[in-house]
Amino acid sequence: MAGHIITVAQQKGGSGKTTVAANLATAFLQVGHSVAIVDTDPQGSLGKWFMKRLDQLGEDDGLRFSTASAWGISYELRSLTKTADIVIVDTPPKADSDLRPALREADTILVPVSASHVDLWATQEVLDLAAREYKRAAIVMNRTRSGTRLNAEVADAAAQIDATQFATSLGNRVAYAEALGKGLGVIELRRGSPAANEVRALANEVLATF
Repeated sequence: MAGHIITVAQQKGGSGKTTVAANLATAFLQVGHSVAIVDTDPQGSLGKWFMKRLDQLGEDDGLRFSTASAWGISYELRSLTKTADIVIVDTPPKADSDLRPALREADTILVPVSASHVDLWATQEVLDLAAREYKRAAIVMNRTRSGTRLNAEVADAAAQIDATQFATSLGNRVAYAEALGKGLGVIELRRGSPAANEVRALANEVLATF
C-alpha cells in the first residue's frame, strides 16, 4: 500500500507550516509510522530543522528528508510513498501554479491559520487552488490565544469558511519554537506539556482521515 501524502500549505508566511509539519512528523514516528518529509520552500526551514535533528539524535531509519522543486515534486512523492507510510510536504508561502503539483498529489491538505484576520483572509486562495485540483483542504488553527476576543473572532470566522476544520488547535506556546530550534517535536522535548497533548490530538485527528 502506497504511503499517505500530507501537503501543508498557506499563502501567508509565518502561519506555522513548518511547525505543523515537523510536529506531526515526530508524532507519527512515535506511534510507529515511517515518515518522509519534503521541503519545497526555498527558505528551507524544515530542512534546517532536520539537519539540527541529525546533529542532536543521529540517523533515524524511520525518518527520511528530501527537497524538491515544483516541477519535480510529483516524481519525488511517488518515489517516497513506496517506502514511507506517511509523506509530509512543507510548501512555500504562496498560492500560485507552483503550489498546484503538491496539492494535486496530496491525499490530505492542511492549511494552518494563525489567530489573525490577515491569515484567515489569505486562506481562501489556497482553498480555491485545492478545489481546482478536486481536493478538499482542512484548516488547522495555530498560535491560538485561548480566552481572547481576537481568538474567538477568528475562530468564528473560520467556521464560516467552506472547509473542514480540525477540532484540535495549537496554542501560542514557546515550547514549539524551543523544540524546532533543537530539531525536535514538542512531544520529544516536553512529553507531558499542553503543547505535546495538542500535537498528539491533532495527529490522531489527521490519522483518522486516512
